[in-house]
Amino acid sequence: MSERIENWSHDARVRPGHRERVEALLRDRWREPVIVLHFGDTDVGYDVPGRRQDGTVVGKRLVRRFFWNILRGIGAAVFGVFALAHGERPGLPFKRVIAVSGPENAMALDLADRLEPVKGAWLACSPSCLAVVDTGTTFTDPADAPPPRIVWEARKPQAPALSFRKSTLTWPDGSVFRLPVQAPAEQQHLRKFLEFPDVIHWNGR
Repeated sequence: MSERIENWSHDARVRPGHRERVEALLRDRWREPVIVLHFGDTDVGYDVPGRRQDGTVVGKRLVRRFFWNILRGIGAAVFGVFALAHGERPGLPFKRVIAVSGPENAMALDLADRLEPVKGAWLACSPSCLAVVDTGTTFTDPADAPPPRIVWEARKPQAPALSFRKSTLTWPDGSVFRLPVQAPAEQQHLRKFLEFPDVIHWNGR
């Protein structure tokens, strides 16, 4: 039941046609078979020296950070009261999932920092290339959406190592970006191409 609800939610947020537009863009650009997956929540957490958990640089945006902490405290208090009133144990409503980790000035930051303004992020990969593409909000009918825009691209041998099984991109400096593609609909799409443990059938199984 929960998976059906998640699939319904995903389908409501991601209109049909956006994936196909990204696939066509990158197939024409790379001249290779392409697998395209929709990113879920890209408001992810950082575990990188010199960065706060929200990805901002330590020592900068202090005023905005001050007011955000106040709003977060109020929100957490309201959430806690609501949870207690319904017999639930209060949790951490603003806790971020750590998706970016590595040393100071980690190579993964180049990708992670570019995701902040993206409205509809898609990972596109081929045998020799990787890219993140912005389609704009996926609530919009593709016919009314702006053209897909590449916001990050890497080609072998400079491209990070991709593991679909672990849902990670890993750079030579050891930094990691954990792919936010946990939606059941995206995992189902990926299974058309992936064979355990990490064999990729680029033209489908």
